[in-house]
Amino acid sequence: MRREIFAVSAVAVLMMTAACGSSDNYGGKAPAVQPVGDSKQAGSADDIYGGGAGGGAVPAGQLGKTGPAGQMKVSEIQGLGAAVTDSEGFTLYRFDKDTPKPPKSNCEGDCAATWPAVAAEGASVSAGIDAALLGSVERSDGTKQLTVAGWPVYRYAKDAKAGDALGEGVGGTWHALGPGGKPAGKGAAAGAEKEKEEEKPAEEAKASGLTAVQNPELGTLVEDAEGKTLYRFDKDSAWPMKIGCVDACTDTWKPAKPVDKANVNGVAPELIGKVKRPDGTEQLTIDCWPVYTFTGDKEPGDTTGHNNKGLWFAITDKGKKAKVVN
Repeated sequence: MRREIFAVSAVAVLMMTAACGSSDNYGGKAPAVQPVGDSKQAGSADDIYGGGAGGGAVPAGQLGKTGPAGQMKVSEIQGLGAAVTDSEGFTLYRFDKDTPKPPKSNCEGDCAATWPAVAAEGASVSAGIDAALLGSVERSDGTKQLTVAGWPVYRYAKDAKAGDALGEGVGGTWHALGPGGKPAGKGAAAGAEKEKEEEKPAEEAKASGLTAVQNPELGTLVEDAEGKTLYRFDKDSAWPMKIGCVDACTDTWKPAKPVDKANVNGVAPELIGKVKRPDGTEQLTIDCWPVYTFTGDKEPGDTTGHNNKGLWFAITDKGKKAKVVN
């Protein structure tokens, strides 16, 4: 039984798509790949959710604090500066591993116990907050969570009184919410890198591309714009869509970023797609297979990752595994 539970929680699995590999797969609705099992699988609760921050257990009576925000206001938080609080003065937060476009919460299970989602109903604003930024997102349990500028909004279970901001900076990914949806005060610097990534113009994405090249031993392979060979992983799957390379795996095997089909040479456009990874980022797919680059490849055209551990293979222009040469 333990072996089976471990096998399920060791990989991040999947939402099946109706037309993976077709042109619809790239039409702005990337299939979402979600982790299953224990929500801690992408890292410890202390590191990601803040389960160990602030010391001690969660104060009694705080875990269930999931009511509406009421009339939100901009408050001065000691040591932090201006941040958004609810009608009772409790600090509201955002999570860097969520996404605002489209809105998506990646805080479920144990995470949601420590960081209760703020209900969407009944929210209003006072001076300093633009009412047009308010919205909602449907969570996995069907409830509606408040969003500000697309970012899902939370409270922190260890904040015991109005004005507390114990959740600021937890795990390097949780920040008090600023009036415009960005991290408040000191958290603005910590969240700056993510904000820059989100605001990159579409033209930058178009600068990347793919090219099919002829390898004298392995056949027709696919390289990215930098000449790096792309690989597929046998512990992933194309149908149903599944991601098997997460956490430390991505230190060696880097998920390839999606590309503009207009910049693809030698690969059928209908084979090009993308998939949302468990951390909310998007990854390039070829014929529904998530693809990666290998950090061991040092020069353009290197294929040192091919047949690595019998699990990693250079991918062909058809999305297949390149042949193994003895």
